[in-house]
Amino acid sequence: MKNILKRVSIIFSFILVLIIQLNTVFAQITFSIVDTDQKLYYDSMSIITAPTAGQAFYGQDAHYTRYATDYTDNGDGTVTDNVTGLMWQKSPDLDWDGVIDYDDKLSYDEAMAAADTFGLAGYSDWRLPSIKEMYSLIVFSGKDPSGYSGTSTAGLVPYIDTNYFDFGYGDLSANERLIDAQMASSNIYVGTTMMGAETMFGVNFADGRIKGYPTGPMPGQSVDKQFYIMYVRGNTDYGKNNFKDNGDKTITDNATGLMWTQDDDGSGMTWEAALSYAENATIASHSDWRLPNVKELQSIVDYTRSPSTSSSSAIDPLFSCTKIKDEGGNDNYAQYWSGTTHATMQTQKSGGFASYVCFGEGLGFMEQPPNSGNYTLMDVHGAGCQRSDPKVGDPADYPNGHGPQGDVIRIYNYVRLVRDAGTSSINTNENDKGLKLYPNPAKDKLNINFYESEGEKFSVSVINAFGEVVYRSSDIKTINIEGYDAGIYIVRLESDSRIFAERFIKE
Repeated sequence: MKNILKRVSIIFSFILVLIIQLNTVFAQITFSIVDTDQKLYYDSMSIITAPTAGQAFYGQDAHYTRYATDYTDNGDGTVTDNVTGLMWQKSPDLDWDGVIDYDDKLSYDEAMAAADTFGLAGYSDWRLPSIKEMYSLIVFSGKDPSGYSGTSTAGLVPYIDTNYFDFGYGDLSANERLIDAQMASSNIYVGTTMMGAETMFGVNFADGRIKGYPTGPMPGQSVDKQFYIMYVRGNTDYGKNNFKDNGDKTITDNATGLMWTQDDDGSGMTWEAALSYAENATIASHSDWRLPNVKELQSIVDYTRSPSTSSSSAIDPLFSCTKIKDEGGNDNYAQYWSGTTHATMQTQKSGGFASYVCFGEGLGFMEQPPNSGNYTLMDVHGAGCQRSDPKVGDPADYPNGHGPQGDVIRIYNYVRLVRDAGTSSINTNENDKGLKLYPNPAKDKLNINFYESEGEKFSVSVINAFGEVVYRSSDIKTINIEGYDAGIYIVRLESDSRIFAERFIKE
């Protein structure tokens, strides 16, 4: 009798998942967002022990792991990201002299043109990555060296996995700063920055940010701004959203498997308050909302839109964004908190900043001319940039902003919540944070990622379309499916108190 009930339970799991996902059986996640790799926990200033549910600062980035980084060094100067399906140039050392320096850099125009003849490892379809592709490589286990006055890179921690990718800071011998390690993307800002300059979005793996850079010379320079280059190939669907309005004030991105709140919170709040707001939210009958990590948040930026060109925020019109009055008294749109701490090398406040994404203009108070004491508010980074704000404090203490471009400091940033859309939990409660399988579809190897409470033990089963268990084990995070027949399967995770079930497709 027990075996019969067990078999009925398994078949029920399979049927339940198929019913829930009937409209998306053949949908594929084409835009898998790699985890930020942030494993440390922070309060408003520094590292702390991991908060538990109900405690202050619970719900930050390190509490939620999505697709863990999974790279393969192909041994031919290329690295494959097994999560995104993108293949990357391993090193920005374009002159192949073994040193990453200013001589390896190209202007934006040169980088676009050189992609046509780049033939690394025998491939001819290399391209300059989009800003979303470039940002897929960022990890927030790095530390921002801004303000560091030394010349040695010993002890500096960049925002890219140097176990697989080569990395170089700025070239001091070429009169650069150490943080001049900007990587070019193919995305030109639809607006302009610095009072009319054509602008390209780039990722800086030295200080962990996205900002706009001129495609021509920097102010006071005669040579076009130079960038490190890492070309990419494969998965041409990466970065393309597939939004669906669910009709209940939520939006699902079928490309990423994430569900978003259609509206933001409507007013600003501190980072701690944003975490609490997310953990206690119940919207559209879902209570498992969270504050998105910064890579999730950046995934919904629409880089074809901006306040100056579309009279809107940089997000799909399916979403609503609260209009604000910016520091110049003009209509604009907010910065949105992520759950990701922007760690710095400053000992006293190493965790004092959190990352945000600008869906309005990336404003700053530029001093013109330098050291004149005359500040002009302007779009210096572009709508869609990613920066960081203090977690606490008074914005009035920063009348001219912060940093070399005078970034506006708001502290009370807005919030848009996220949850995993495609996961079914047979026993649901507020602590069930989702099961993720990747890649999906899969050919040889299936990775399993799920929220596991401390001390909780799961058994893992793979069930075919006939309800037959074809695999069973415990404490498994990777399954070899090379010998499986093509088709739809269910992965079932079961503990003493919970059961998860999620489908995958074997190619």
